[in-house]
Amino acid sequence: MVQQRERKGTVEKRQALLRGARTVFGREGYARAGIDEIAAEAGVSTRTLYNHFGGKENLFREVLLDSAANVTAAHVTLVERHLAKVTDVERDLLAFAREWMGRRGDHEPHMLLVRHIITEGSHLPADVIEEWQRIGPRATQGAVRAALQRLGEEGLLAIDEANSVEAGRHFMLLIPGAVTVDTFFGVVPMSADEVDARVRSGLAVFLKLYGVR
Repeated sequence: MVQQRERKGTVEKRQALLRGARTVFGREGYARAGIDEIAAEAGVSTRTLYNHFGGKENLFREVLLDSAANVTAAHVTLVERHLAKVTDVERDLLAFAREWMGRRGDHEPHMLLVRHIITEGSHLPADVIEEWQRIGPRATQGAVRAALQRLGEEGLLAIDEANSVEAGRHFMLLIPGAVTVDTFFGVVPMSADEVDARVRSGLAVFLKLYGVR
């Protein structure tokens, strides 16, 4: 029983550290975030932080990759929900894109981290950035690419294995990418109507490129 309580306490402290670090890294960035500040935010000692993660670099790695994996899982769920069985390609892609953009607020803590990656990229460990790309953006785009290729195989889009990577990239750039860029990664507010206008405009261009005529 004592060992169970100790293990539970260890897990709780680790989770508290991840939450605290996510908050501080999102607010201050990697370079400015201090170990003492993170420990205080998590409600633990700096010794506990070092015992669990060894230092700031490993802690940042854990926070970023855990956050990226969660966001990717959420996006893959949306892909499966909307694109596993498509009957009207324009209607179903629009519903998919609208829910994707409507859930942007679910991932605000992660977007705060991404903003700092963009500004501090040259100061961050290269292997951390590469792993984030693999687990996060590339994995998400891969799920979209596979779904679009499947729709092409069903005759609903002009997409096959040869152009599926490019099609997936275009979809991401034309729809979520348009909102991300125009809001400077969520810094500048954008109304729901403006978001929807960009979704509809981006999808219209995508279907001109890949729609079946």
